[in-house]
Amino acid sequence: MSELEPDQQLQEIDQALPQEPTAVVAEARAVRLLRPFSAFRHRNYRLFFSGQIISLTGTWLQQVALGWLVLTLTNSALLLGVVGSISALPILIFSLPAGVVADRLSKRNLLVLTQCSAMLLALVLAGLTHWQIVTIYYIVAVGFLFGTVNAFDAPTRQSFVIEMVGRRDLMNAIALNSATFNGARIVGPAVAGAVIAAIGTAGAFFLNGISFIPVIVCLLLMRMTSRAPTAGASMAQGLREGLGFVRRNSRVASLLMLIAVVSVFSMPYAVLMPIFARDILKVGARGLGYLMSATGLGALIGALVISALGDFRAKGRLLLTGNLTFCTMLILFSFSKLWPLSLGLLVVAGWGMMTSMALTNTLIQTSVPDRLRGRVMSLYTLMFMGMAPVGSLQAGLFAHWLGAPAAVRIGAIVCAAAALVLSPGFVRGRADYASSG
Repeated sequence: MSELEPDQQLQEIDQALPQEPTAVVAEARAVRLLRPFSAFRHRNYRLFFSGQIISLTGTWLQQVALGWLVLTLTNSALLLGVVGSISALPILIFSLPAGVVADRLSKRNLLVLTQCSAMLLALVLAGLTHWQIVTIYYIVAVGFLFGTVNAFDAPTRQSFVIEMVGRRDLMNAIALNSATFNGARIVGPAVAGAVIAAIGTAGAFFLNGISFIPVIVCLLLMRMTSRAPTAGASMAQGLREGLGFVRRNSRVASLLMLIAVVSVFSMPYAVLMPIFARDILKVGARGLGYLMSATGLGALIGALVISALGDFRAKGRLLLTGNLTFCTMLILFSFSKLWPLSLGLLVVAGWGMMTSMALTNTLIQTSVPDRLRGRVMSLYTLMFMGMAPVGSLQAGLFAHWLGAPAAVRIGAIVCAAAALVLSPGFVRGRADYASSG
């Protein structure tokens, strides 16, 4: 039974029920219970998961604190968008070369380097804020450096998952990563609101800095199989090979286009959240943390549901449903002036967002040969994170001209329309594992 996929195991167990009811029912229950957490069978993934819980909580803590600091220093919706835009600009510039680097070097060692760099930047930001010498120019400079680190970290992290868990548990690991990210989204912003109120934004930046230590330690404790560095083709040839694969694969191309639209038009709602907290719902910094946590709660629920589903045929249809739900909830949120209603709408929006994001990641990764994984995931990073400068800037401009609610509403409508137009490219059929290539 060890060589069969989980769904095949369950089918054989069900067929055997009349002959050996007690033992087989117990085995079926065990398979179903373990399926949502099958990636935890791998020691390296357990270490990775443990470190990420703490580090990502700190990252969300810093994101909320940074938005609050920018608003406090400038009182400008436009500058909120500008700071977010400049912070993500290096991803637009460096993510494609970073994918080639990730395919050629040790991904574990590259992640250790990126995490150490991010830790130092967070501590620098904490010091600048604590000694009250921080200005919008320092924030922009540090944000640009953070973006450069993320440009190399994101595609490396995405393509590293399969080296920890193998193909069989890849989808489960992706869903659990999403659960980790969104569990941190719940805890981090809520903690951020309390930390900002108690010890200020400098304390939030400092806590984020030390939160990188556990993930660095966990990465160093991993036992990795030695792999010879990939050599041969030039950087330009490596990029052309990855781009050529995407051009020939309509499913991957449609998914990458959709994720770009989501990044530009839907995701920037988070950039404008300080305005909703302070000026529309009037709940202050603590309320801002709860608003961000509400989205994280819904996203966590979505990630856990996907991890429990296992392999199923209708991934594309569920992705479309999640995307349309996310957009609809954002439109309703943009009209809300009631605190409890806004929280509830953001919980459902979080479910839709994570369902869409996790399935997009899964469909792409299960369609890509191993040797191209870093490059294709660098394209995913480019579309998702690299388009964020455009998204943050457009959100800031529309909020400046029309107000934050209108900016969120317009973006959600555009994203929903794009999902409907692109859906034929990814709704049909099921995602089968690509050959290792």
